[in-house]
Amino acid sequence: MKIGIVSDGQYGERAYEQIRTRFSTVWIPLPFPSSLVVDDIDLSIPSCDLYLSYLRHPDIAMELVKTGVPVLLGVNLGPGFIAQARECNQAVIGPETMCSLLPNTKFWQINDYAKVFGRPVFHVLLDGERIVWCQPIRRSPCGSTDAAARELNGQVFDQEAMNRFALSICHNCRAPRFGKTCDKEKAGIIHLEELVSSLRGIHPELWEKSMQALKRVTCAVVSECENDNRVDQ
Repeated sequence: MKIGIVSDGQYGERAYEQIRTRFSTVWIPLPFPSSLVVDDIDLSIPSCDLYLSYLRHPDIAMELVKTGVPVLLGVNLGPGFIAQARECNQAVIGPETMCSLLPNTKFWQINDYAKVFGRPVFHVLLDGERIVWCQPIRRSPCGSTDAAARELNGQVFDQEAMNRFALSICHNCRAPRFGKTCDKEKAGIIHLEELVSSLRGIHPELWEKSMQALKRVTCAVVSECENDNRVDQ
């Protein structure tokens, strides 16, 4: 399968570096229009089986949708855009975050991609309550999953470690800060939920303890990420 990463320059570089290690991938740069409305668009791009759109201008993104090829919206332009896009191409998916995607769509191209990149799956080896090895089986396309997992190796998995892990995801996440459909704190919480879930079958006692701490850590992560957002603004 050939995947095209379509970007106007602001987002997508990290996804390209990650995805190209598993799929045949091409980087497709497009200009970002200075006008709010673009009438005449010449979209001459390489043919692919799946496009990941990191386009911020809805008119350019719509032209990509009109190719009829399955499109994943790495920059989610909102439910109104998705509804309009699906009138001409049903194979348009705008996941809440790129790390929330599951391989359960009607489109084999998106499913094949989402078996490798999407909602994280972890394989964890424990020594008591200490993580000996944490390996992502499915990961986010931005690389934050692998970076945060490596930081866990050798650490006791307690509330402090959970907090550090989720915040590492938030800080490394490339979700756009504008809009309400793709937030960094959601990425951190999704990763933490899946990491805790991976403990259930191998250490039920640690899983139960972690589940009790999950709500407290989630509140702390949301608060910390909101503070980061205010600083950036």
